[in-house]
Amino acid sequence: MDRVIVSNDAHTQEIFDAGLRSHMLRVYNIMASGLALTGIVAVIVAQMSMQLDPAGNLVGLTEFGRTLFLSPMKWVVMLAPLGFILFLSFKVQTMSASTAQAIFWAFAGVMGISLSTIFITYTGASIARVFFITAGTFAGMSLYGYTTQKDLSNWGSFLMMGLIG
Repeated sequence: MDRVIVSNDAHTQEIFDAGLRSHMLRVYNIMASGLALTGIVAVIVAQMSMQLDPAGNLVGLTEFGRTLFLSPMKWVVMLAPLGFILFLSFKVQTMSASTAQAIFWAFAGVMGISLSTIFITYTGASIARVFFITAGTFAGMSLYGYTTQKDLSNWGSFLMMGLIG
């Protein structure tokens, strides 16, 4: 009788692991898609905002760029992502999953508009380097947490201090 219970627990654990793996894969796919949307919007808005010479050097901003980044609209561009975060943090528990996902996609797009300013300030090579460092760190930490089954939430304060300096 004990053997059946152990076998049943092992089977239950396998089902749980498969369900968790499926759920986490779905979450990672949604987050990767959101990140891709943010990047695409950032590149498109940056290209629409910049005047470049034939060598590809920034010589100024287009009318669209001046409206977005030099007028009072810059405050909307900068603070809109924060507004989304605050709204979601207070309301996500009371909204449907489809509404939350729609707001997530809108947030990803707005975040792309906000991040488009980095293309005006930094070179494409430096942006790509930082992106790949961040993606590599995330992948490494995810793999570490998944394979060791350790809770990485207690790393939060340590990593925040590293981020701040």
